[in-house]
Formats: sequence, C-alpha cells, structure tokens
Amino acid sequence: MHHTLAGARRTFAAAGLVAACAVLPAAQLSFATAPSASGTTIRTTAAAGGCDVLAPGASAAAEAAVRAACSQLGVWYSWGGGHGPQPGATYGQIDPTDPASNHDPERRGFDCSGLVRYAYAQATGEDILNGTANSQYHSSRVTARFGAGQGTGPLLPGDLLGWGGANSIHHIAVYLGAGKMVEARQSGTHVMVSDVRLGGDYNGAVRIGGTPGQNGTFSTWGTDVWTHVEPSTTSGRANKFAGPTRVKVGCQKHAQLVEADGYRNDAWSYLPDYKAWITNIYIQGPAWLDGVPTCA
Repeated sequence: MHHTLAGARRTFAAAGLVAACAVLPAAQLSFATAPSASGTTIRTTAAAGGCDVLAPGASAAAEAAVRAACSQLGVWYSWGGGHGPQPGATYGQIDPTDPASNHDPERRGFDCSGLVRYAYAQATGEDILNGTANSQYHSSRVTARFGAGQGTGPLLPGDLLGWGGANSIHHIAVYLGAGKMVEARQSGTHVMVSDVRLGGDYNGAVRIGGTPGQNGTFSTWGTDVWTHVEPSTTSGRANKFAGPTRVKVGCQKHAQLVEADGYRNDAWSYLPDYKAWITNIYIQGPAWLDGVPTCA
C-alpha cells in the first residue's frame, strides 16, 4: 500500500499525549494596543491583512472557525487554558518545563489546542475537538490531510497546521490563507497572527469537516489502498481505493497485525458495500473506531 500524505495516528497502544503547546522561538510580530469593550487593554496584531479569512474556497464552518479564533486575538496564551468543561478561555497551569508559564494560573486564556477547540465549537455548535493538539490532528473529523512537503498550496482557511512527530503533535494552529495563521503560541504571548512556519518539525495540515462515524460512515486516507477478502494482507485483494473514499463500516475485529507506513494495528473493518475488509490503519479516526460494533 502506498500513499503520499502524512499518516494519522494508528498505533493501537498509543504513547502518552502531549497536553499543551511547545514551539521554537522565532521573531515576534509587532503589536498595537487597543481598549476592549470592557475597557481593558488588549494587544492586536499589526500583521498585514489582519486576522480574517484571507482566501476563498473554505466551507462555511471553516470560515466561521477562522473568525471565532480571530475574535480571541490579544487574549493571553495560558498553558492548559481552554480545556474546561465547556469550550472557552480558562485559567492555565504552570508548565514545569517553561519558566515563562509561572503566571499562567493567573492568566485566563488558551493554549494552542484550547483555541482550536473553541474555534470549531463556535463554528459548529458542537464540542467536536475537545482534546490535545495530537488528538485534534488525528480526529475522526479530519476529511483531508496534507504533507509537509506540499506547503501551503493546497490549504484552505480553517485547515489545522501541526508541528511534531507522527503521533506526537505538540502545536496546532488555524490557517487563514495567504501564508498566515492564527495561533495561541507560547506562555508570555497573546493569541496572534503569524506567518506559517514550514521549517523545523512542521508535520503538515488537516481539514476538518463532515461527521465521520455517523451511521457507520468513515473516510479512508492514502492512495492505492487495497481491501481484502479476509482480514489479512495475505488474502486475496478485492478492490483498490485510488484516493480518500467515503465508506460504510459494518463492524470491526482484531485479526492480523499490520505494519504499514510507520503504524501498527491489528484492527480490521468490514465494508459491506464492497464485501471486503480493510485494515483500520487506512481509515480516518482512532485505531479502534468509535461507535462501530465488533464483528460476530
């Protein structure tokens, strides 16, 4: 099986998740101060183009997510912020690895994934991305993935950019278009607009949309992915998915352990419309699919 996109998390026994953002230092943007409606002073970015949808083509929900994230411009970055019972800014915690976070318990704000959670909750009316940067990047709500080598060319406003390893995304941001993003970057700063950083450990980007898993419907990923007549790669091939394809999953079971594209998983799903099996490695979502029954 071959693919050209960065893979999602598919390891059945996953390593511990990274709870909040960690990014490498870079030149800071210039800021101007402005009074908020409450009379307090916030910082607003002076970056060209400001914070808004800066390119066409995104879905209405993605555009709404961009504008929700932009509405928080100037709010404090706070380590662990935004992960309360409901989406929204919260007081943070001290990151033991970052002295700059010592005041985060006094700062009501967001960490990177807290901001993304808030943006898409506001856009969809549902708390669909409640989790860490890593879990958001590998969410079952992802409908498209873009590798680091593709740059920003195929991206649309609202896409989520991630930094880190295949199963250790430690920072996430919302793409605006025109090479810009909005992010909650690190302690001591505020929600800001930045130039997209394609160097370092930039992993790629994902697009959020639809409701994968509803009525047993999911999306495959990768290219030239084969299904099999039995839940084993040694069984006969049934059909090939040339690219990402929406499929109905009838049930799933533990069978042959598969190692492919850097991932390991023994879960297989049965596709009744094709009368065939596919390894869960190539289905968007967690290693064991939520809401899908175990095959008898």
